[in-house]
Amino acid sequence: MKIGLLGTGFGRAHAAVYAARPDVEKVVVFGRTPAKLQPLAEQFGFATTTDLDEIYGDPDIGLVDVCLPTPLHADHAVRAMEAGKDVLCELPLAASMDDAQRVVKAQNATGRQAFVDLFARFSPVNEYVRKALADGTYGPLRTWETETRTALLWEGYDLRLDSLAMDTLHTELDLFTTTLGRPESVAAHGVEGAWRGSAGEAVLTYPGGVLARCAASALMPTSYGISGGSRVVFAEGVLETEFTGGAEGQGRTVLVEYTDAGRRTLDLPERDTYAAVIDHVLACLAGKETSRITPESALDSLRLTLDIRQKLTARG
Repeated sequence: MKIGLLGTGFGRAHAAVYAARPDVEKVVVFGRTPAKLQPLAEQFGFATTTDLDEIYGDPDIGLVDVCLPTPLHADHAVRAMEAGKDVLCELPLAASMDDAQRVVKAQNATGRQAFVDLFARFSPVNEYVRKALADGTYGPLRTWETETRTALLWEGYDLRLDSLAMDTLHTELDLFTTTLGRPESVAAHGVEGAWRGSAGEAVLTYPGGVLARCAASALMPTSYGISGGSRVVFAEGVLETEFTGGAEGQGRTVLVEYTDAGRRTLDLPERDTYAAVIDHVLACLAGKETSRITPESALDSLRLTLDIRQKLTARG
């Protein structure tokens, strides 16, 4: 398969995955400036271009991977499908519900396959938590808290409150939405100032007295990288996670269980979820799997994220 990769920022993480796959014949990377394209060409041996028409006009490119800024996602997803290509879109799917619906309609009209890079759905830790909830392993859920702390690792990207919601909180909000459904109530608050970065949190309530909290801070020094974790409190136990990462990839995630029987670290398989998404996409395109990350499946969590963005920026 030949792939058109749009973007030299987070696109670097996707580029590393494609470079390691023998079934990817060729990758052409689009970027606006030759200086940012050159490291990708040197590191991975990929062809590069500053001409978008070269991507969309190439009949051999079967998949367009959109890693451009969020406001551009819908336009390029639609353009790719109308050009007869399948598309993988970096999250969030779009900057508005109208744009998200445009992508869904284009997929239905063209018959192409479209995917959203909801990588957290492929995390072994998240899969374990969701199964524990479904099976009642630890009894009823009481609270679910997540927190992400990050440095500003991407040049020119300040993660103000509007982007904090879309690019940091959104992943965890998708996990809440796909597991618990729509919340009964939503509250959010955040802070930003003359400095770069921001911090914010959202508190959600669900039927049965369940509370979920999602927090993020983009105020850390560069050496900090990315880290965070979660705490899931059940009637009969607690699950805690801790993860680390960086600008181009993920580190290790640890899951610890606490019950009346004691404390133990659960041995779960290691998985690069960025690679897992691309594995899944290519398997779907080959007819071997059914998509778990369709644009339509992302609509509820995007709607919740946009609501929280509005609340954060109104109070910020």
